Amino acid sequence: MTETAWKEKVKEVLDQVRPALQRDGGDVELIDISNDGIVTVKLQGACAGCPMSQMTLKMGIEQHIKRQIPEVKEVRNLK
Repeated sequence: MTETAWKEKVKEVLDQVRPALQRDGGDVELIDISNDGIVTVKLQGACAGCPMSQMTLKMGIEQHIKRQIPEVKEVRNLK
């Protein structure tokens, strides 16, 4: 998959989870995708300072992305 195709696919999946984050006053921004399948995002708004943000990242965003794009190994939050 080309770098552009990777980014577009990940953006599509993030757009699917974004409404749930926005309902709680948060959001997510795609920062980078490495060649080895590491997606870096930045949690924003209420999600940035929430004590549950790590759970939202791993159990929500990461799991959703991995189900649709098996090549993704991990999702990390840029701090």
